[in-house]
Amino acid sequence: MIKEIHQKLVNHEVAINDLVKDFNGRIQKRNGELNAYLSLNEEISLGEAIKKAEKILENNPQETLAGIPIAVKDNILVKGLKTTAASKILADYTAVEDATVISKLKERGVIVLGKTNLDEFAMGSSTEHSAFGPTHNPYNLKLVPGGSSGGSAVAVAAELAVAALGSDTGGSIRQPASFCGVVGFKPSYGAVSRYGLLALSSSLDQIGPLTNNVNDCKTIFKVIAGKDSKDATTVSLPLEAPLKDWQAIKIGLPKEYFVDGTDPAIKLCLEKLIDKLKMAGASIEEVSLPLTSLALPCYYIIMPAEASSNLGRYDGLRYANKNGFKEGENILDYYLRNKGSGFGKESRRRILLGTYVLSAGYYDTYYKKALQVQEAIRRDFDRVFKQVDYLLTPTTPTPAFALGAKTNDPLSMYLADIFTVSANLAGVPAINLKAGFNPEGLPLGVQLIAGRYQDFSLLNFGEQVEKLLQFQ
Repeated sequence: MIKEIHQKLVNHEVAINDLVKDFNGRIQKRNGELNAYLSLNEEISLGEAIKKAEKILENNPQETLAGIPIAVKDNILVKGLKTTAASKILADYTAVEDATVISKLKERGVIVLGKTNLDEFAMGSSTEHSAFGPTHNPYNLKLVPGGSSGGSAVAVAAELAVAALGSDTGGSIRQPASFCGVVGFKPSYGAVSRYGLLALSSSLDQIGPLTNNVNDCKTIFKVIAGKDSKDATTVSLPLEAPLKDWQAIKIGLPKEYFVDGTDPAIKLCLEKLIDKLKMAGASIEEVSLPLTSLALPCYYIIMPAEASSNLGRYDGLRYANKNGFKEGENILDYYLRNKGSGFGKESRRRILLGTYVLSAGYYDTYYKKALQVQEAIRRDFDRVFKQVDYLLTPTTPTPAFALGAKTNDPLSMYLADIFTVSANLAGVPAINLKAGFNPEGLPLGVQLIAGRYQDFSLLNFGEQVEKLLQFQ
């Protein structure tokens, strides 16, 4: 889609200004029912961005991203725009600088249309835990879009943006991509700078693109990937990877991911794809990741622990001051009132859980042990990727579920990430591909995983698999 729009811009079949107006019109028409966007870029800022994009395209017609309108998850800083993380505690906060990924995209002439909805501070799997209301699935407004990058997934699926940025801590790009029928890519840990991303879990968070196809994903990833002096965890990746013939490709099916409880329509999609991969000439073999059953409990110790530390800065004083002092109130009461009322129910649950596992007497029992399990999971993946090139798994156990169906059952909600959290714990790249629809017309996805830093190899392979899936 990006290539096609770029060609129209270069051929003067459409102007950047008209393109942006078209997307703004779509947003005005549908955002009321979808609640994908929390805020939109102002006309003055948009005008400046359009002029810059026009100049870039005039000087360099090969600049594919110049003039492309995108959406940005509202936990990524965009200078001059509100960054709320879908929380009341940041409802009045305006970013004073760009995240590194935004700076890189703006240099290429990308147009930021606005900021998208999410579960508060990216804590959730349905985009229902937002202080500004839930986002609705464009295929059925009574269903969730997935989370926490639900607003970004919906913006792409409903054609309210050409592409979007999200963040993925335990599946928050791939799971909503699956529920909304788009492509969602979580890069290797360290492949993309996290500077300017409001941290949830610093050892797991990663920014990535949501798009209509794998090529668009690769186009954006090439720009945002790379080392950044503002993020010491970043690494430099080779921008290209050799494209293998089908006969040279080995694909592993982790037996722990093909279990009872997965929706029959998703199983059928995978079975059809496996047959096509075999017909194309790829080698398919069953592999084992024996620690898979420990991934979810491990994740739900590490993530809340790091979240409780990262979210301590949001004290109701430094980033927002909506509620003034009450007469006779002391500073401690003011502090507790602001902080206590600022966080939603799910955020408070995870902060309390994280504080507990980090507390004296429990650190070694829970957090330290979880880190040891995480390292063992990494070794599991390293071992498997000596046997095969890629892993094929379901992305989610079910299609999109009903709004409100799991909000009172946190454990059931957490199980929505059962097939995605391992990739974050291991720090490996993973991508959701559009695999088809169930009998009710809901999108289904499949997940491909590669070894650490094999991001471009995975994206190249993803393009090959995407071509097979288009005829499924």
